[in-house]
Amino acid sequence: MKQLRNIWLLMGKDLKIFTADRAALFFSILFPFLFVTLFNFVMTGVGSEDSRLQLNLATREPPTGISYQIIAALETVDESALKPGEPQIVWLKDYEQAKKDVEDRKLTGFIAFPENFSEAVLMGYGTELEVIYNPSNPQATAALEGMAQGIASGVGTQQVVNNTVIGLLVEKELYQPGTAGDLAQSIRAMLTGQAGNAPESSRISFTTEKVGEVEAINPANFVIPGYLVMFVFMTASFAAQQITKERLNHTLERLLSGSASRSAILGGVYASTAVKGVIQIAIFWGIGILVFKMDLGIAPAAVFIISLLMMLMASAFGVMLSTFVKTERSASSIGVLASLIMAPLGGCWWPLFITPKWMQSIAKITPHAWANTGFNKLLIFGADFNAVIPEMLALIAFAVVFGAIAILKFRTDAD
Repeated sequence: MKQLRNIWLLMGKDLKIFTADRAALFFSILFPFLFVTLFNFVMTGVGSEDSRLQLNLATREPPTGISYQIIAALETVDESALKPGEPQIVWLKDYEQAKKDVEDRKLTGFIAFPENFSEAVLMGYGTELEVIYNPSNPQATAALEGMAQGIASGVGTQQVVNNTVIGLLVEKELYQPGTAGDLAQSIRAMLTGQAGNAPESSRISFTTEKVGEVEAINPANFVIPGYLVMFVFMTASFAAQQITKERLNHTLERLLSGSASRSAILGGVYASTAVKGVIQIAIFWGIGILVFKMDLGIAPAAVFIISLLMMLMASAFGVMLSTFVKTERSASSIGVLASLIMAPLGGCWWPLFITPKWMQSIAKITPHAWANTGFNKLLIFGADFNAVIPEMLALIAFAVVFGAIAILKFRTDAD
């Protein structure tokens, strides 16, 4: 009980110092609010555009190939006649140029018919459509793959009809292979739309349906979590400056010579840092819900748990940092530097899922990335509690590592 009382008294002492420092209060509470308000205003309306999906087709066959008629049937001739939400089908005449445009990121991707497409369809052996895409646009890639499957399914059905009809003719002795090739060719031409008369409409089709209007993403859903992670971590890092100051003026030694133990001092410092983080979290989410009308998704408990784990990890980092520095200036400088490096790298300034894969991989060395990924899953993609368990475990691991180092290296003297 005496140990807990000492921790409580030391925590109260640190919080009184904190509340008496107007600059610290401004930077920890008011400044983040101004930051969030500014960026929330700037990002308002993002994602409200109802841009039309464009699907591109190309072929490597000569002009007599079946693929030409398939593309001609699907190609959008009059863009103004398209219904809302209906994709635009574009015929890319130059396969090599289209491929180069994808490599140069001028084109999201396209579907290409191979050189032997007509022969494979008519003779009954399989072939493959080529989907060339840029992985930076997963939505367009998924649409291209879906359309390729639809084309393959339609062609496959048509191929079965061809072979079935010819098989029946052979069975009824109306057609003998090698003796009446013109008849088989005529049947194939009729079924593929290559007969002398006008070609039939394509049997490959698709429908689109628009359900509701496109709603803009609430910018608070990624602005507030990102800056919560950034400022909670930065405020906790500044705890190293206060600890270093008390070590240099021998306050910690005087506490140790009294009734306070080393563990009580460490516990009081950690608890006061954690309480500051809890205050920041309450303000951030309070403003987010009441002012910016945030929706915490289907697992609000997970949102608060990640917030608390982030606070515990940041508090452990602040105490750990104090064990590596010897002056107030170095404590302040390293705390700011670490915060400003980890914040953009860990996705506090922009969502990590829009960054390149290599950056997403490097970001995992920071606790910020795990916290922000968890928030993005919950608030943007609508994930449930179980989906963010890996992020929770990662934050716990960071907190344990930082805390263990702090316990092992924490000292009360200035030597």
